[in-house]
Amino acid sequence: MSNHKLIALDIDGTLAGTDKTISERNINVLDEAQSKGIKVALVSGRPCYGIWPTARRIHLDKWGGYMLSFNGGKIMDCKNNNCMYEQVLSHSDLSEICKEVAEYGLNAITYADDVLISDNASNKYVQKESSINKMPVCQVDDLVSATDFPTPKCLVVGEPEVLEKVEKDMYKRFPNLSVFRSEPYFLEFMPKGVDKAYSLAVLLDKLNMCPSQLLSCGDGFNDLSMIKYAGMGVAMQNAQQVVKDAANYVCPYTNDEDAVAFVIEKYVL
Repeated sequence: MSNHKLIALDIDGTLAGTDKTISERNINVLDEAQSKGIKVALVSGRPCYGIWPTARRIHLDKWGGYMLSFNGGKIMDCKNNNCMYEQVLSHSDLSEICKEVAEYGLNAITYADDVLISDNASNKYVQKESSINKMPVCQVDDLVSATDFPTPKCLVVGEPEVLEKVEKDMYKRFPNLSVFRSEPYFLEFMPKGVDKAYSLAVLLDKLNMCPSQLLSCGDGFNDLSMIKYAGMGVAMQNAQQVVKDAANYVCPYTNDEDAVAFVIEKYVL
C-alpha cells in the first residue's frame, strides 16, 4: 500500500466514459481501495444532485466518501448526507455577471436543488448541462429575479472561440470572483478562491491529512488546480495539454479505457 490516503476524482472525462457511464472495472478497483481504508472524493463542477448517482455507483455512501460539488463550492459527506462546507455567490455578484455576459449575447445557468434555471432553455449547451446532471431546465425571463437566493455558481455557456475571449475579459472584470472554463463551452463564475484545490485543502484539514497523501485524477481546465496541489497529480491520456504539462504522471489510457482503475492499481494498491 502507498502513502496515498485520499483519492480525488473528476467525473466527466476522467472517471466516467464518453457515454457518461462508470465501468465495472473502475467500480471494482475503487471498492478494493475503499475496503482498505482509502477515502474517495468526487470533485466536479456538477451540482450535488448531478453527482449523487455516480457517488452511489461507486459506493461512497457505503464506505464514507465525499462529494465536492460546484468545483469545490460545497463539500458533502456521503455517509450521512451532511454539508461540511459551502460558499456562495451574492445576489449582487449574480446580477453583475448576467449584465456583463448579456452584452456578448451569452446565456447563463444557476442552480436550485434539483433544477437548472436559465434564460434560454433551448440553448444546446444549456441542454448539455441538463443532460449531464439529469436535471430539468426551468426557463425564466429574468435569471437574476428568479434566483432570489444564494447560489454556489453561475455557469455561462457559449461557443468555445467566443468564451475564450470572454473568459479573459471577465477575469479582468471580476477580480473578486473565480472565473474559469471547466469545458471549452462552459465558463464558470465562483466565489473568490474557490476551486478544486482549495476545497480539497479544506477536506484534508478536516481529515487530518496532508497534500502528500492526496492523489488527484483529472482531464479538464478546472482540474488543473488539484493536479498541481496533490502529492500525486495524474492526467488522463485525453486531458487538456495544460493539465498533462502540470501532472506528475500522464496515464497512458483514456477515460474510455479504465484509466482511473489503472492509476489506482499502479499508485495506491
